[in-house]
Amino acid sequence: MQIKKNDTVIVISGNSRGKEGKVLQVLPEINKIIIEGVNIVKRHTKPSQKSPQGGVVKKEAPINASNAMIKCPHTGKPTRIGYTRVKDAVTGKIKVMRVSRKSKEMF
Repeated sequence: MQIKKNDTVIVISGNSRGKEGKVLQVLPEINKIIIEGVNIVKRHTKPSQKSPQGGVVKKEAPINASNAMIKCPHTGKPTRIGYTRVKDAVTGKIKVMRVSRKSKEMF
C-alpha cells in the first residue's frame, strides 16, 4: 500500500470527491484508509462510563484506498507514487524514497 499514516491525500471518487485531509489510520489487510474530515458517519451510542450522556457521535469511517491519491507536496495536485533507491552520503546505506510521478520530486 503506497499511502501511509500522516500523508495528505485527495479523494478522487465517491461522495467525498475533491476533499483533502490527513490520513489518520491505514488498514492494509482490508485495503482501506481513514481520512480526517472525510466520510463522516453518525454513530448512536448508549450511555457508558466514557460517555455518561450517550447520544449521536460523528466520526470518520474508512474508505477504499483506491479512492484517494497522495497530494504532491510541490504542485498540490493528486499524483501517483513511484519508488527510487538513493545512497545516503553520510552512512553509505541505500534508502528507498518515494517519488511523485507528476513532478519527479522525492519526499
